[in-house]
Amino acid sequence: MPKVKVNDIQIYYEVHGEGFPLLMIMGLGANVDWWDPRMIQELSKNFKLVMFDNRGAGRTDVSDRRYTIKLFADDTTGLMDALGIPRAHIIGVSMGGMIAQELVLNYPEKVEKLILCSTYCGGTKSVPPSEEITEMLSADRSAFSPEEIARMTIPLIFTEDFIKKNPDIVELSIQQILRAPISNEAFTRQLNAIMEFDTYDRLPQINAPTLILHGKRDILVPSQNGSVLAEAIPNAKLVYFENSAHGLTEEMEKVIHVLLNFLTES
Repeated sequence: MPKVKVNDIQIYYEVHGEGFPLLMIMGLGANVDWWDPRMIQELSKNFKLVMFDNRGAGRTDVSDRRYTIKLFADDTTGLMDALGIPRAHIIGVSMGGMIAQELVLNYPEKVEKLILCSTYCGGTKSVPPSEEITEMLSADRSAFSPEEIARMTIPLIFTEDFIKKNPDIVELSIQQILRAPISNEAFTRQLNAIMEFDTYDRLPQINAPTLILHGKRDILVPSQNGSVLAEAIPNAKLVYFENSAHGLTEEMEKVIHVLLNFLTES
């Protein structure tokens, strides 16, 4: 299982497929195990997928530094440099989409095309989740076991209908989460980085071709945030998935189709 030294940490990463690089950035508390296998299988037929665990998550080092989204973006470009990747397509999910925004704004020369999934710009222009969900995210996690936390996470990722009809996929997702669960300390640091994040005023500076994907039934990052991003980023394309929640799992075949069309068009 490869790791590479980037800045002050060892970053765990995986490479799948061959072709032009597609760098895949995961979200809050998540790691490479969380990517949908169907997405990996299909995208790796055309692209060299580079997936990794963010600072503090999965098998990557935690470090004692204060976490910021800019720091995560610096880690990401440091990984690109370490792997000899001067330029790539970038896809970011949730917090990964925030990292992708910071990356394209600070290192535009490294981004060919940008894909932002289930994410927001932060600050006062973004639409927050309900107070109940905000309280759940900021609750003291030490009172719960890793499995209890994983089971509490499921309703934030999938729709209620999907959970009822797909118990096998739900259980598999829980086991994926439990393979390398994030520590309570690192989760809090990542969450604090999200709370401080705000790119809204800089979004018009993004000049990479941009695709925004959002589930209409996302309760963690409400779907209006997709429109906020699309209106602020020049020439951005926005695609909503009517029956999908935060993970877009419910309509993954459609998601993959839209991704491939965007990435392969000239």
